[in-house]
Amino acid sequence: MALKGVKVIEMMGLAPGPLCGTILADFGASVTVIQKIDSIANTIDVMTNGKKIIKINLKTEEGVQVVNKMCSSSDVLIDTYRPGVMEKLGLGPESVSRMNPKLIFARLSGYGQNGFYKNKGGHDINYVAMSGLLSLFRKNDEPPFIPLNLVADFAGGSLMCVVGILMALLERSKSGKGQVVDCSMTEGAAYLGTWVFKSRKLPIWQGEPGTNLIDGGAPFYATYRTKDNKFMAVGALEPQFYSNLLKGLELSDDDLPEDNNQHREKFQEVFLRKTQEEWCNIFDKLDACVTPVLDIDAVDAHQCNISRNSFYKDSDNFIVPEPAPKLSATPGTSSGKKPQPKGDENAIEILQELGYKNNEINDLINKGIVKADKKAKL
Repeated sequence: MALKGVKVIEMMGLAPGPLCGTILADFGASVTVIQKIDSIANTIDVMTNGKKIIKINLKTEEGVQVVNKMCSSSDVLIDTYRPGVMEKLGLGPESVSRMNPKLIFARLSGYGQNGFYKNKGGHDINYVAMSGLLSLFRKNDEPPFIPLNLVADFAGGSLMCVVGILMALLERSKSGKGQVVDCSMTEGAAYLGTWVFKSRKLPIWQGEPGTNLIDGGAPFYATYRTKDNKFMAVGALEPQFYSNLLKGLELSDDDLPEDNNQHREKFQEVFLRKTQEEWCNIFDKLDACVTPVLDIDAVDAHQCNISRNSFYKDSDNFIVPEPAPKLSATPGTSSGKKPQPKGDENAIEILQELGYKNNEINDLINKGIVKADKKAKL
Protein backbone atom coordinates (compact mmCIF):
# COMPACT_ATOMS: atom_id res chain seq x y z
CA MET A 1 0.00 0.00 0.00
CA ALA A 2 1.17 3.53 -0.77
CA LEU A 3 1.67 4.63 2.86
CA LYS A 4 2.84 1.33 4.32
CA GLY A 5 5.38 1.96 7.06
CA VAL A 6 4.19 5.51 7.80
CA LYS A 7 3.38 5.87 11.51
CA VAL A 8 0.75 8.44 12.43
CA ILE A 9 -0.37 9.82 15.78
CA GLU A 10 -3.89 11.26 15.79
CA MET A 11 -4.81 13.49 18.71
CA MET A 12 -8.49 12.67 19.20
CA GLY A 13 -10.79 15.44 18.01
CA LEU A 14 -14.04 15.94 16.18
CA ALA A 15 -14.77 14.42 12.77
CA PRO A 16 -12.27 16.31 10.52
CA GLY A 17 -9.25 14.93 12.38
CA PRO A 18 -10.51 11.33 12.47
CA LEU A 19 -11.32 11.39 8.75
CA CYS A 20 -7.84 12.72 8.03
CA GLY A 21 -6.38 9.79 9.98
CA THR A 22 -8.75 7.33 8.32
CA ILE A 23 -7.71 8.39 4.81
CA LEU A 24 -4.07 7.83 5.74
CA ALA A 25 -4.97 4.47 7.29
CA ASP A 26 -6.95 3.42 4.22
CA PHE A 27 -3.80 3.78 2.14
CA GLY A 28 -1.58 1.83 4.49
CA ALA A 29 -0.45 4.13 7.32
CA SER A 30 -0.40 2.81 10.90
CA VAL A 31 -2.56 5.22 12.92
CA THR A 32 -2.63 5.42 16.71
CA VAL A 33 -5.29 7.61 18.32
CA ILE A 34 -4.51 9.37 21.59
CA GLN A 35 -7.63 10.00 23.65
CA LYS A 36 -7.92 11.81 26.95
CA ILE A 37 -8.00 9.50 29.95
CA ASP A 38 -11.63 10.37 30.74
CA SER A 39 -12.73 10.52 27.12
CA ILE A 40 -16.19 9.38 26.10
CA ALA A 41 -15.30 10.03 22.46
CA ASN A 42 -15.14 6.35 21.66
CA THR A 43 -18.86 6.06 22.36
CA ILE A 44 -19.69 8.52 19.57
CA ASP A 45 -16.72 8.19 17.22
CA VAL A 46 -17.26 6.25 13.99
CA MET A 47 -13.78 6.62 12.44
CA THR A 48 -11.50 4.50 14.66
CA ASN A 49 -11.78 1.28 12.64
CA GLY A 50 -8.36 0.00 11.66
CA LYS A 51 -6.62 2.26 14.19
CA LYS A 52 -5.15 1.66 17.64
CA ILE A 53 -6.29 3.67 20.66
CA ILE A 54 -4.50 4.63 23.84
CA LYS A 55 -6.06 6.78 26.57
CA ILE A 56 -3.50 8.99 28.30
CA ASN A 57 -3.73 11.48 31.16
CA LEU A 58 -2.11 14.46 29.45
CA LYS A 59 -2.26 16.50 32.66
CA THR A 60 0.59 14.45 34.09
CA GLU A 61 4.31 14.58 33.33
CA GLU A 62 4.37 10.81 32.83
CA GLY A 63 1.50 11.01 30.35
CA VAL A 64 3.26 13.69 28.33
CA GLN A 65 6.40 11.56 28.36
CA VAL A 66 4.47 8.67 26.81
CA VAL A 67 3.37 10.95 23.96
CA ASN A 68 6.93 12.23 23.57
CA LYS A 69 8.14 8.66 23.14
CA MET A 70 5.44 8.05 20.54
CA CYS A 71 6.50 11.18 18.66
CA SER A 72 10.15 10.13 18.65
CA SER A 73 9.34 7.09 16.51
CA SER A 74 6.48 8.46 14.39
CA ASP A 75 6.28 10.17 11.01
CA VAL A 76 3.15 12.32 11.39
CA LEU A 77 1.23 13.89 14.26
CA ILE A 78 -2.28 15.21 13.59
CA ASP A 79 -3.05 18.01 16.06
CA THR A 80 -6.80 18.70 16.26
CA TYR A 81 -6.69 20.94 19.35
CA ARG A 82 -7.08 24.71 19.44
CA PRO A 83 -3.89 26.71 18.78
CA GLY A 84 -1.57 26.72 21.77
CA VAL A 85 -2.98 23.66 23.56
CA MET A 86 -0.19 21.33 22.48
CA GLU A 87 2.39 23.95 23.49
CA LYS A 88 0.84 24.18 26.98
CA LEU A 89 1.19 20.43 27.28
CA GLY A 90 4.84 20.64 26.29
CA LEU A 91 4.06 18.86 23.03
CA GLY A 92 4.29 21.71 20.53
CA PRO A 93 6.19 21.29 17.27
CA GLU A 94 9.33 23.00 18.58
CA SER A 95 9.52 20.58 21.51
CA VAL A 96 8.87 17.34 19.66
CA SER A 97 10.99 18.27 16.64
CA ARG A 98 14.05 18.40 18.91
CA MET A 99 13.50 14.69 19.58
CA ASN A 100 12.43 13.84 16.04
CA PRO A 101 13.38 16.38 13.34
CA LYS A 102 11.67 14.19 10.75
CA LEU A 103 8.22 14.47 12.36
CA ILE A 104 5.52 16.17 10.30
CA PHE A 105 3.30 18.17 12.64
CA ALA A 106 -0.09 18.58 10.94
CA ARG A 107 -2.27 21.16 12.68
CA LEU A 108 -5.95 21.09 11.75
CA SER A 109 -8.01 23.98 13.11
CA GLY A 110 -10.86 26.29 12.20
CA TYR A 111 -8.97 29.52 11.57
CA GLY A 112 -5.30 28.52 11.58
CA GLN A 113 -2.46 28.81 14.08
CA ASN A 114 -2.21 32.61 13.99
CA GLY A 115 -4.34 35.58 13.04
CA PHE A 116 -7.28 37.48 14.47
CA TYR A 117 -9.60 34.46 14.93
CA LYS A 118 -7.05 31.82 15.97
CA ASN A 119 -8.55 31.34 19.45
CA LYS A 120 -12.18 31.66 18.39
CA GLY A 121 -14.48 28.64 18.50
CA GLY A 122 -16.43 27.59 15.46
CA HIS A 123 -17.96 24.82 13.39
CA ASP A 124 -18.28 24.05 9.70
CA ILE A 125 -21.04 26.64 9.20
CA ASN A 126 -18.79 29.37 10.61
CA TYR A 127 -15.76 28.39 8.55
CA VAL A 128 -17.74 28.19 5.31
CA ALA A 129 -19.29 31.55 6.16
CA MET A 130 -15.86 33.11 6.71
CA SER A 131 -14.52 31.58 3.49
CA GLY A 132 -17.02 33.58 1.43
CA LEU A 133 -18.57 30.48 -0.09
CA LEU A 134 -21.66 30.27 2.11
CA SER A 135 -22.91 33.54 0.57
CA LEU A 136 -23.43 31.63 -2.69
CA PHE A 137 -25.63 28.88 -1.23
CA ARG A 138 -28.88 30.83 -1.40
CA LYS A 139 -31.83 31.56 -3.63
CA ASN A 140 -34.88 33.83 -3.82
CA ASP A 141 -33.61 36.18 -1.10
CA GLU A 142 -33.69 33.31 1.41
CA PRO A 143 -30.83 32.98 3.92
CA PRO A 144 -27.97 30.71 2.81
CA PHE A 145 -28.68 27.00 3.28
CA ILE A 146 -26.18 24.70 4.97
CA PRO A 147 -24.38 22.20 2.69
CA LEU A 148 -24.15 19.66 5.54
CA ASN A 149 -20.67 19.86 7.11
CA LEU A 150 -18.87 18.73 3.98
CA VAL A 151 -17.26 21.92 2.65
CA ALA A 152 -15.08 23.04 5.57
CA ASP A 153 -14.87 20.06 7.91
CA PHE A 154 -14.06 17.40 5.38
CA ALA A 155 -13.07 19.02 2.07
CA GLY A 156 -11.32 22.13 3.38
CA GLY A 157 -10.20 20.33 6.54
CA SER A 158 -9.59 16.58 6.32
CA LEU A 159 -8.68 16.37 2.63
CA MET A 160 -6.58 19.54 2.54
CA CYS A 161 -4.73 18.33 5.63
CA VAL A 162 -4.03 14.99 3.94
CA VAL A 163 -2.71 16.85 0.88
CA GLY A 164 -0.43 18.90 3.14
CA ILE A 165 0.83 15.78 4.92
CA LEU A 166 1.56 13.98 1.65
CA MET A 167 3.44 16.99 0.27
CA ALA A 168 5.44 17.23 3.49
CA LEU A 169 6.28 13.52 3.29
CA LEU A 170 7.43 13.97 -0.31
CA GLU A 171 9.58 16.96 0.62
CA ARG A 172 11.03 15.04 3.58
CA SER A 173 12.21 12.33 1.21
CA LYS A 174 14.54 14.97 -0.26
CA SER A 175 15.52 17.06 2.77
CA GLY A 176 15.19 14.48 5.54
CA LYS A 177 13.34 17.04 7.65
CA GLY A 178 9.76 17.35 8.80
CA GLN A 179 7.71 20.55 8.92
CA VAL A 180 4.53 22.07 10.30
CA VAL A 181 1.36 21.79 8.19
CA ASP A 182 -0.98 24.63 9.23
CA CYS A 183 -4.39 23.63 7.86
CA SER A 184 -7.14 26.17 8.45
CA MET A 185 -10.56 24.79 7.54
CA THR A 186 -11.63 28.32 6.57
CA GLU A 187 -8.70 28.74 4.18
CA GLY A 188 -9.08 25.17 2.96
CA ALA A 189 -12.72 25.77 2.06
CA ALA A 190 -11.84 29.02 0.30
CA TYR A 191 -9.01 27.34 -1.62
CA LEU A 192 -11.41 24.59 -2.64
CA GLY A 193 -13.50 27.35 -4.22
CA THR A 194 -10.61 28.89 -6.20
CA TRP A 195 -12.36 28.31 -9.53
CA VAL A 196 -15.50 30.02 -8.22
CA PHE A 197 -13.49 33.05 -7.08
CA LYS A 198 -11.62 33.32 -10.38
CA SER A 199 -14.66 32.77 -12.61
CA ARG A 200 -16.82 35.59 -11.22
CA LYS A 201 -16.39 37.66 -14.38
CA LEU A 202 -17.76 34.91 -16.62
CA PRO A 203 -21.31 35.23 -18.01
CA ILE A 204 -22.49 32.24 -15.95
CA TRP A 205 -22.36 34.43 -12.81
CA GLN A 206 -24.18 37.57 -13.96
CA GLY A 207 -27.23 37.22 -11.70
CA GLU A 208 -27.95 36.94 -8.01
CA PRO A 209 -27.09 33.64 -6.27
CA GLY A 210 -29.61 30.99 -7.25
CA THR A 211 -30.39 32.56 -10.64
CA ASN A 212 -27.30 31.55 -12.59
CA LEU A 213 -26.44 28.72 -14.92
CA ILE A 214 -25.10 26.17 -12.44
CA ASP A 215 -26.49 27.33 -9.09
CA GLY A 216 -30.15 26.55 -9.69
CA GLY A 217 -31.21 29.28 -12.08
CA ALA A 218 -31.34 27.20 -15.26
CA PRO A 219 -34.17 24.68 -15.84
CA PHE A 220 -31.76 22.32 -17.62
CA TYR A 221 -29.42 22.23 -14.58
CA ALA A 222 -31.74 21.30 -11.75
CA THR A 223 -33.45 18.47 -9.88
CA TYR A 224 -37.01 17.29 -10.47
CA ARG A 225 -39.47 15.24 -8.46
CA THR A 226 -40.78 12.04 -10.00
CA LYS A 227 -44.13 10.26 -9.75
CA ASP A 228 -42.92 8.07 -6.87
CA ASN A 229 -41.65 11.07 -4.88
CA LYS A 230 -38.02 10.51 -5.82
CA PHE A 231 -35.80 12.81 -7.86
CA MET A 232 -33.85 13.10 -11.08
CA ALA A 233 -30.80 15.31 -11.58
CA VAL A 234 -30.54 17.18 -14.87
CA GLY A 235 -27.24 18.66 -16.06
CA ALA A 236 -27.93 19.14 -19.76
CA LEU A 237 -25.76 22.22 -20.28
CA GLU A 238 -24.39 21.53 -23.76
CA PRO A 239 -26.66 21.57 -26.85
CA GLN A 240 -26.26 17.86 -27.61
CA PHE A 241 -27.24 16.91 -24.08
CA TYR A 242 -30.16 19.34 -24.05
CA SER A 243 -31.40 17.88 -27.32
CA ASN A 244 -31.39 14.40 -25.82
CA LEU A 245 -33.09 15.71 -22.68
CA LEU A 246 -36.00 16.97 -24.77
CA LYS A 247 -36.05 13.70 -26.67
CA GLY A 248 -36.32 11.71 -23.45
CA LEU A 249 -39.05 14.00 -22.16
CA GLU A 250 -40.85 13.82 -25.53
CA LEU A 251 -40.82 17.59 -25.82
CA SER A 252 -39.81 20.05 -28.51
CA ASP A 253 -38.61 23.64 -28.24
CA ASP A 254 -42.08 24.75 -29.30
CA ASP A 255 -43.53 23.12 -26.16
CA LEU A 256 -41.40 25.24 -23.83
CA PRO A 257 -41.93 28.86 -22.76
CA GLU A 258 -39.02 31.31 -22.82
CA ASP A 259 -39.47 32.26 -19.18
CA ASN A 260 -37.14 30.12 -17.05
CA ASN A 261 -39.64 29.62 -14.24
CA GLN A 262 -42.36 28.47 -16.63
CA HIS A 263 -39.80 26.36 -18.47
CA ARG A 264 -38.92 24.67 -15.18
CA GLU A 265 -42.59 24.14 -14.35
CA LYS A 266 -43.09 22.38 -17.68
CA PHE A 267 -40.14 20.07 -17.02
CA GLN A 268 -41.51 19.33 -13.55
CA GLU A 269 -44.95 18.57 -14.95
CA VAL A 270 -43.43 16.00 -17.31
CA PHE A 271 -41.12 14.38 -14.73
CA LEU A 272 -44.12 13.82 -12.46
CA ARG A 273 -45.66 11.54 -15.07
CA LYS A 274 -43.22 8.68 -14.50
CA THR A 275 -41.38 7.00 -11.64
CA GLN A 276 -37.64 7.39 -11.11
CA GLU A 277 -37.06 3.87 -12.42
CA GLU A 278 -39.06 4.60 -15.56
CA TRP A 279 -37.02 7.77 -16.20
CA CYS A 280 -33.81 5.80 -15.62
CA ASN A 281 -34.87 3.26 -18.22
CA ILE A 282 -35.36 6.12 -20.68
CA PHE A 283 -32.22 8.13 -19.95
CA ASP A 284 -29.92 5.14 -19.62
CA LYS A 285 -30.32 4.92 -23.38
CA LEU A 286 -29.75 8.64 -23.97
CA ASP A 287 -26.60 10.67 -23.32
CA ALA A 288 -28.39 13.62 -21.74
CA CYS A 289 -26.60 14.12 -18.40
CA VAL A 290 -29.73 12.96 -16.58
CA THR A 291 -29.26 10.65 -13.59
CA PRO A 292 -31.26 9.52 -10.58
CA VAL A 293 -30.69 11.20 -7.22
CA LEU A 294 -29.65 8.05 -5.38
CA ASP A 295 -30.73 7.63 -1.78
CA ILE A 296 -27.79 7.29 0.61
CA ASP A 297 -29.33 4.07 1.97
CA ALA A 298 -29.47 2.45 -1.48
CA VAL A 299 -26.56 4.04 -3.35
CA ASP A 300 -24.69 0.73 -3.51
CA ALA A 301 -27.47 -0.95 -5.48
CA HIS A 302 -27.11 1.12 -8.66
CA GLN A 303 -25.33 -0.59 -11.52
CA CYS A 304 -22.87 2.30 -11.91
CA ASN A 305 -21.59 1.79 -8.38
CA ILE A 306 -21.85 -2.00 -8.49
CA SER A 307 -19.69 -2.08 -11.61
CA ARG A 308 -16.95 -0.12 -9.83
CA ASN A 309 -17.28 -1.77 -6.41
CA SER A 310 -17.66 1.76 -5.08
CA PHE A 311 -19.32 0.86 -1.77
CA TYR A 312 -19.44 -1.92 0.82
CA LYS A 313 -21.48 -2.66 3.95
CA ASP A 314 -19.74 -2.48 7.30
CA SER A 315 -20.33 -4.57 10.42
CA ASP A 316 -23.29 -2.35 11.34
CA ASN A 317 -24.77 -2.92 7.87
CA PHE A 318 -24.20 0.72 6.92
CA ILE A 319 -23.21 1.51 3.34
CA VAL A 320 -19.68 2.99 3.27
CA PRO A 321 -17.61 4.29 0.32
CA GLU A 322 -14.48 2.44 -0.71
CA PRO A 323 -11.24 4.49 -0.68
CA ALA A 324 -10.74 6.89 -3.58
CA PRO A 325 -8.96 7.50 -5.84
CA LYS A 326 -8.20 3.98 -7.04
CA LEU A 327 -4.47 3.34 -7.44
CA SER A 328 -3.44 0.67 -9.94
CA ALA A 329 -0.36 -0.57 -8.08
CA THR A 330 -1.02 0.35 -4.44
CA PRO A 331 -4.80 0.61 -3.96
CA GLY A 332 -6.30 1.55 -0.64
CA THR A 333 -8.30 -0.80 1.56
CA SER A 334 -11.01 0.67 3.72
CA SER A 335 -10.08 0.57 7.39
CA GLY A 336 -13.82 0.49 8.03
CA LYS A 337 -13.73 -3.22 7.23
CA LYS A 338 -11.55 -3.78 10.28
CA PRO A 339 -12.92 -3.97 13.83
CA GLN A 340 -13.47 -0.80 15.81
CA PRO A 341 -11.30 -0.86 18.94
CA LYS A 342 -13.20 -0.73 22.20
CA GLY A 343 -10.78 1.80 23.59
CA ASP A 344 -8.47 0.13 26.12
CA GLU A 345 -7.23 -3.09 24.51
CA ASN A 346 -4.30 -1.54 22.59
CA ALA A 347 -2.56 0.31 25.44
CA ILE A 348 -0.24 -2.46 26.61
CA GLU A 349 0.86 -3.35 23.08
CA ILE A 350 1.58 0.31 22.29
CA LEU A 351 3.60 0.82 25.47
CA GLN A 352 5.59 -2.36 24.90
CA GLU A 353 6.45 -1.21 21.37
CA LEU A 354 7.74 2.05 22.90
CA GLY A 355 10.12 0.06 25.08
CA TYR A 356 8.30 0.19 28.41
CA LYS A 357 8.91 -2.80 30.68
CA ASN A 358 5.98 -4.70 32.13
CA ASN A 359 6.47 -3.32 35.64
CA GLU A 360 6.60 0.21 34.21
CA ILE A 361 3.40 -0.44 32.28
CA ASN A 362 1.63 -1.70 35.38
CA ASP A 363 2.83 1.38 37.24
CA LEU A 364 1.39 3.69 34.56
CA ILE A 365 -1.92 1.83 34.72
CA ASN A 366 -2.06 1.84 38.53
CA LYS A 367 -1.34 5.59 38.66
CA GLY A 368 -4.10 6.31 36.13
CA ILE A 369 -1.63 7.64 33.56
CA VAL A 370 -2.97 5.28 30.90
CA LYS A 371 -6.03 3.04 30.71
CA ALA A 372 -5.89 -0.63 29.82
CA ASP A 373 -8.37 -3.48 30.02
CA LYS A 374 -5.84 -5.77 31.71
CA LYS A 375 -2.45 -5.46 33.39
CA ALA A 376 0.76 -6.52 31.72
CA LYS A 377 2.08 -9.81 32.99
CA LEU A 378 5.44 -9.62 34.77
